[in-house]
This record gives sequence, C-alpha cells and structure tokens, in this order.
Amino acid sequence: MTGLDSLWDKLLSRDPKRIRSQWRDLSEEERRAVCAHLQRMVREEGWHPAQRESAQAALDALPECGPPR
Repeated sequence: MTGLDSLWDKLLSRDPKRIRSQWRDLSEEERRAVCAHLQRMVREEGWHPAQRESAQAALDALPECGPPR
C-alpha cells in the first residue's frame, strides 16, 4: 500500500480515531485539500454510495472541515 493509499484508507475508514489520527499528521494545505475532496465526494454524483458514506463519516469526525459547500 502506498502512502496515499494508506492516507485515504484511514480517512475513509469510518473510524473516528483513525480519521483524527491521520488528520493530525497532515499539513494545513493538505487538510484544506482533504476537506474539499471529502465535501465533493459527499455532494457530487458519480461516487459509490459506500464511498459517500465513508466521506460523510470523515466529515462528521472532522468538524474543522465544516459543512459541505
């Protein structure tokens, strides 16, 4: 598993502890990019329902991301 695969595996795990642990390791720039991507996953068409649920679980665990835009 690559570093990027591992990052998304944790962020989309639906496990708040794993999500927040990975979050703490990100830079501010990476956090902004992750928030934007998770928000797109939740609101845009084309994502599998399970992916959307995982993205929403990550957003729920990361109040810093705010509501989807």
